[in-house]
Amino acid sequence: MLRYGLLAIAYASMAVLALGVSELFLERSVWLYPTPWLGLEGPAAHVYSLALGVALGALVVFGTRRMVERLSWAQELASALRPFARDLSGGGIVVVALLSSVGEELLFRGLVQPWVGLWLQALLFGLLHQMPGPSRWAWVGWASVIGLVFGAVFAGTGSLVGPVVAHAIINGFNLNYLQSHDPELSRRGLGGLLGHRSRA
Repeated sequence: MLRYGLLAIAYASMAVLALGVSELFLERSVWLYPTPWLGLEGPAAHVYSLALGVALGALVVFGTRRMVERLSWAQELASALRPFARDLSGGGIVVVALLSSVGEELLFRGLVQPWVGLWLQALLFGLLHQMPGPSRWAWVGWASVIGLVFGAVFAGTGSLVGPVVAHAIINGFNLNYLQSHDPELSRRGLGGLLGHRSRA
């Protein structure tokens, strides 16, 4: 359990760093994008961001399951990530989902994105998601795409609420899915279905 404690500390440190830099050196809150594309302000920005975040989180969670059922690279990535999820308790999943969403969103979207832009922050976010093995670049690529979408919601609405909520939904539900679902069974089952259909 030591590595999960260290992971929690790392996520908390990201949040503290982003908030500290914002408080000491910036003239803006890391929760707000300085020049939102849609020109939303005040509560409207947070409401639109929240609605988009919930919809995005649900879409990615649903899409993840379909990809793991149908795509070999998604099955291999899920198999590589499963050992991490398998060791977490229900409470651990909640803690990791919440801390990772707040820490990573405050750092990459809230702090870094207004400095380096949408595309570069997404690439940096993807590169942070390193793992050993053949699924490394699939994980980096997937995280980069998700970082790009989170960044677009932030820049579009001007509020970080939506990306944080989407991030928490995705991590929480997908960690639970990885814990209870063996991608190897899907791979064998899908192969059987396709083989049966091809002979029909």
